[in-house]
Amino acid sequence: MSQTLMSYVPTNDIQAAKALGWFSIGLGMFELVAARAISHRLGLRQSGLVRAFGVRELAAGMGILGKPDAPAALWARVGGDALDLLVLAPALSRRNRRREAAVAATLMVAGVTVADILCALALISRSNRALRTAQRTRLPKAA
Repeated sequence: MSQTLMSYVPTNDIQAAKALGWFSIGLGMFELVAARAISHRLGLRQSGLVRAFGVRELAAGMGILGKPDAPAALWARVGGDALDLLVLAPALSRRNRRREAAVAATLMVAGVTVADILCALALISRSNRALRTAQRTRLPKAA
């Protein structure tokens, strides 16, 4: 990832990870509580799947907040975003009377996916910089 692209991240990568963690927890709670309404609004038939996605979001959020400098939980969110997009894809059909809501949800998921990827890449970059610094400053072993 080029340094230029990473400079568009408006805040510190760890702060961004924490924000995404809290977002994930909020979204997960909403999906657990309102799974049936969400499914209905989007023209989906899988309220149980939406509820399961809520559990996944809560787990990802807790993982991010528990270790905000590690990209693994953010990559888990990216995988979850891919699942969300797969579930939303059939709702984009012209036969779905609630297609507009499904299009809006798909665009939102795509936007958050970009944020998840950029944040995970920024955390990887941070880790690589720290590793290079540690390797450069390593003291020679005593004889």
